[in-house]
Amino acid sequence: MSHTASVHSAIEPAETPLTPESWGKFGMWIFLAGDAVGFGTLLAGYGAMRATSADWPNPFSVLGINLTALMTFLLICSSVTMVKALEWLSRGDRARAIRFLLFTALGGAIFVSLQAYEWTHLIERGLHINGNPWGASLFGTSFFIVTGFHGLHVTGGVIYLLSMVKYVLNRPDPMASYNAVEITGLYWHFVDLVWIMVFTFMYLL
Repeated sequence: MSHTASVHSAIEPAETPLTPESWGKFGMWIFLAGDAVGFGTLLAGYGAMRATSADWPNPFSVLGINLTALMTFLLICSSVTMVKALEWLSRGDRARAIRFLLFTALGGAIFVSLQAYEWTHLIERGLHINGNPWGASLFGTSFFIVTGFHGLHVTGGVIYLLSMVKYVLNRPDPMASYNAVEITGLYWHFVDLVWIMVFTFMYLL
C-alpha cells in the first residue's frame, strides 16, 4: 500500500459522519425531536381548550409572573453557564468546566425548587388538577400537566449534568469528555427553550 493510501485510510474514519460522536448527537437530536412533538401537542391542546372555553381564567391574574420571570431568568443564565462549561472544556481546563457544570445544575435545582413553591402556593389558593375557583376546571389540569412535564425534564437534566461532572472527573484527558458534555448541552438548551414557550403561552398570553 502506498504512503498516500495509508494516510487516506488513516483519516477516513474521522471524516465520515458515521462516528460514535456523530451517532451520539444524532440520537439526542432524534430524542429532542420526539420530545418537541410531545410538548407541542400539550401546548396545542392547551390552546384548543382555552379557545373553546367560555369561562377560561385569565392566567396573568391567577398565576402572576414575578416568580416565573425569576425562574425564566435562572434558566437563561443556566444556558450561559452551560456554554461556558464547554468553552473551558475545549481549552482543557477541567476545574473550570466542572465549576460551570455545577453552576448549571444549581440553576436547574433552584428552578425546580421554585416551581414546587409555586405549586404549593397555587394549591393553597384553590388551584387543583380537577378544579379551581376562577373558572374552567381544565385550566388547572392543563397547568399542572404542562408545567409538571417540563419540571420532570429539568429534574432529569440536573441528574444528567451531575453525572457529567463525574464523567469529566474520571476521564484522563478533559477533551475526551467534550462530545458527551456537548450532547448534554443540547438537551439542556432544549429544556430552556421549551420553558420560554411554556412561559409565553401559559403565563403571558
